[in-house]
Amino acid sequence: MNVKVVELASGFANPWSLAFLPDGKLLVTQRSGQLRLRNADGTPVNGGADQVSGLPAVEVVGQGGLLDVAVDPAFATNRRIYFSYAERDGTDASFNGTAVARAELDTANRSLSNLVVIFRQLPKAQSSAHFGSRLVFDRSGHLFITLGERLNNDQRGFSQDLTRGHGKVMRISTDGAPAPGNPNFGVGGAQPQIWSYGHRNAQGAALHPTTGELWVNEHGPQGGDEVNLALPGRNYGWPIISYGQEYGTLTQVGEGTAKAGMEQPLSYWEKIDGSAWTPGTQKASIAPSGMAFYSGDALPDWKGSLFVGALAGTALWRLTLSGNTVTARERLLADRGERIRDVRQGPDGWLYLLTDSSNGKLLRLER
Repeated sequence: MNVKVVELASGFANPWSLAFLPDGKLLVTQRSGQLRLRNADGTPVNGGADQVSGLPAVEVVGQGGLLDVAVDPAFATNRRIYFSYAERDGTDASFNGTAVARAELDTANRSLSNLVVIFRQLPKAQSSAHFGSRLVFDRSGHLFITLGERLNNDQRGFSQDLTRGHGKVMRISTDGAPAPGNPNFGVGGAQPQIWSYGHRNAQGAALHPTTGELWVNEHGPQGGDEVNLALPGRNYGWPIISYGQEYGTLTQVGEGTAKAGMEQPLSYWEKIDGSAWTPGTQKASIAPSGMAFYSGDALPDWKGSLFVGALAGTALWRLTLSGNTVTARERLLADRGERIRDVRQGPDGWLYLLTDSSNGKLLRLER
């Protein structure tokens, strides 16, 4: 299918997430701590003064900052939005973690009010990386939160520890309580918000438009990026199993690529271009980020596909699906050489992308 790339806007400082309001306007987060409000065509509202006031203090460090933004399904009546961000510890400034807040958005005045922090990743850690941080509403109006394992070697094993928030998918109600129907692990001290565990750093998440199930993608280390179907109570293996290597070596991470009681990915990458890996050689990561199912009619040949942005891989991946099976993968936009941070289906049926740079762009894919 022939598509064209339309550059709607540029000048975003490392944009991280894109969300559509019911009236077609766009919210764009910048990792440096700003929330921007744009018209449906990407132009700034209010003649250019498009920043939204009222955000909490954001810890801008390494990969951390203002991250995802999601619009309440009942926004038309409650005006609520939700956003995730890196938060400094109030006692020891060397510790931080992912937090999620909700607030009411006044689009006319570009301001937030009645802000409440509804979730904090605990315990916080001394790290500047792997905050995870996608937000997805399920069909019951509960909120999924993806959390990274904080990268450091002394932290990553906590992905298997149900008393800690490292490397988890959480599911909460919009007031911050554990969502009803969450799994009971039967482990003393297990955090009741946990939906699934054994993840590394999930920076993409989307609800399947037919089944309503949550799919996530997550960063491998050196190779081993994955797409997973995040089912309740399941263990996704990190760091015990992985298709990745330790950085700068040929050493396999963990015990191997499979183990009883641990889930296999639906798809994984071992080379940056998606080609087959040759044993005895170094792997490479595409570094997956935003992810979206395409269910529209404007791009008919792509209907039913799953799209995954790639940062290090500077591309947009299209995965062809048959049920929960990935039958083919196609690498798109690689010639542009841009880090794709987020991908969303717009209300007009086109695909919208954010590129991650100091001069980030808002792109639209049209037929």
